[in-house]
Amino acid sequence: MNAKRFVRPAIWFAMFVLVAIVLNSFLSSGDGPEEVDTVRVVDEIQAGNVKSAEITGGDVQRIELTLNNDEELWAYYVEDQGLDLVNQLQQQHEDGTLADGYNVDIPQSNPWMAILGTVLPLLLLVALIIFFLSRVQGGGGRVMQFGKNRAKLASKDAPKTTFADVAGANEAIEELQEIKEFLQEPAKFQAVGAKIPKGVLLYGPPGTGKTLLARAVAGEAGVPFYSISGSDFVEMFVGVGASRVRDLFKEAKENAPAIVFVDEIDAVGRHRGAGMGGGHDEREQTLNQLLVEMDGFDIKTNVILIAATNRPDILDPALLRPGRFDRQVTIGAPDLDGRRRILEVHAKGKPLAPDVDLMAVARRTPGFSGADLANVLNEAALLTARADAKVITPKFMDEAIDRVIAGPQKNSRLMKDEEKRITAYHEGGHALVAAALHHTDPVHKVTILPRGGALGYTMVLPDEDKYSTTRNEILDQLAYMMGGRAAEELVFHDPTTGAANDIDKATTLARRMVTQYGMTERLGAIKFGSDSAEPFLGKEMGHQRDYSEEIAGQVDEEVRKLIENAHQEAYDILVENRDILDSLVIALLERETLNKEEVAEVFESVRKLERRPAWTGSPTRKPSELGPVDIPVKVSTNGSESDHEEGTTVSPDEHQPIAGEHVQPGHQAGPTNQMPGS
Repeated sequence: MNAKRFVRPAIWFAMFVLVAIVLNSFLSSGDGPEEVDTVRVVDEIQAGNVKSAEITGGDVQRIELTLNNDEELWAYYVEDQGLDLVNQLQQQHEDGTLADGYNVDIPQSNPWMAILGTVLPLLLLVALIIFFLSRVQGGGGRVMQFGKNRAKLASKDAPKTTFADVAGANEAIEELQEIKEFLQEPAKFQAVGAKIPKGVLLYGPPGTGKTLLARAVAGEAGVPFYSISGSDFVEMFVGVGASRVRDLFKEAKENAPAIVFVDEIDAVGRHRGAGMGGGHDEREQTLNQLLVEMDGFDIKTNVILIAATNRPDILDPALLRPGRFDRQVTIGAPDLDGRRRILEVHAKGKPLAPDVDLMAVARRTPGFSGADLANVLNEAALLTARADAKVITPKFMDEAIDRVIAGPQKNSRLMKDEEKRITAYHEGGHALVAAALHHTDPVHKVTILPRGGALGYTMVLPDEDKYSTTRNEILDQLAYMMGGRAAEELVFHDPTTGAANDIDKATTLARRMVTQYGMTERLGAIKFGSDSAEPFLGKEMGHQRDYSEEIAGQVDEEVRKLIENAHQEAYDILVENRDILDSLVIALLERETLNKEEVAEVFESVRKLERRPAWTGSPTRKPSELGPVDIPVKVSTNGSESDHEEGTTVSPDEHQPIAGEHVQPGHQAGPTNQMPGS
């Protein structure tokens, strides 16, 4: 039986008794018989004026009288007077003058009861003080133990997550699988001189499965697994966090081999001394203690630290060096096959209709994280239950994807016919420009139904995952973004505020082309601006301009030139294909939403834009007369050889295709006709 269940009720009962005693002492001194001098009591008895009497003895020697006129009074008496009073009352009772008789109650005195009556209130008061002290700093019944660690030890009886429940992160699973094998069979690695890693850092965008992987390690390891959040170390008192780190590693060492998992380690592992106004003493002392525990003088520990964060850029360099976090594993957005396998994991237990193709769903969700895909299937199940259906159909899956990308549909928002017509031309302009360019992704959907914060949107999605973007693809994206604005100018000669989001994205992308990607002939392949400022000053304040005012003016000119050229290209495409634009708008006004096949049918006779001239880079260079040569290159993939027809350079910061108008999960849907206040 758990004794802790009865501690709190017992404390509250003791408090109630203490309050009752105090109240009784106050109430007993209130209304009642009048207290008089003992002399008057004796006089009243001798005069025969007493109707009834009550005599009590022991600790409190007191006599109460009711006189013949019903007056009540009482007085204290001393021990020697008690016998005389009793004798007089006895005599009057025998003579018949004491009508209602008398009662004598003189109990035997108990010294222990007297002591208890004095000490009990004091004991209750002390218990009450201890109870409140135990709640300070969240002690949970432990007085002054807020320096203890708050890590949770994984229970053997809890439902286990294993590597079989994780999909789309094969490289990370391999790294963690080796950690598991090292803990279970250390002799295998020690035989070749391998040392156990001190730490593994999992980092990547939110929702990609970092914490899920840690739970899988807990289910697979078969050793004590402690989990704690980085924020649990930091308190208002300096030194408490360091004490908790020491206590955590002390407990883990006593149960070694063991694994410690720290989620959101950036809460305690931020760069020391960064930011305005100096550092944070408590956090920095906590970090210092963590560094010592991971790689200090004690090198015989058999404790592995696994940490997760989505902000590796702000972690202290001393935390990331070999010997502390020996392995740093990137958990990125899954590829096409990874998305399919993630969908299969989350589809278990959900009744899918036979015509639901999870591979088709995976193709429609490039850039989705594991959490986004889980949300898609959950939304589809909720929509199915809301419609009182028994199985999840492709219709519900399609709506679930749209809800995750752009938010729920606004069925209650009524649009005027003219405003709906403007929205149709705006979205039709985006779709038509995308279809007439050579390097844009296929149009998957066009709708003028309000959803989320948008009055309508156009969705373009790649047929396969891409990890780098060419200059012509970016230029096509710029033209595609300006397609809605160009359509409004062409048809109505009066642009609306609906293009604000498009202009914002186009300007940002054009500035990156100039300052980061080196894609202008005038300024060349030079990066303008430094991002090496303090990580806590914010993105805008952290960006340092390391170029002159003259170069800044040239940057602005190049950005404007890129936007104007894209705007002109979009306008020319719409003028050339005005009849197709009108046909698309008519179809949109009739059906409100067009899917990929319906859009392709309208665009069968689209006249493409002429290809741009070859990129010359610097004005001093001339494009080569020889075109690109396809040279098959043998590339090893998982131990096998395959032909790789195109070599591309993947930048660590550019794993995702440049957003443009590709609708990405967790972001605003593509081009929107968003009016003020909508």
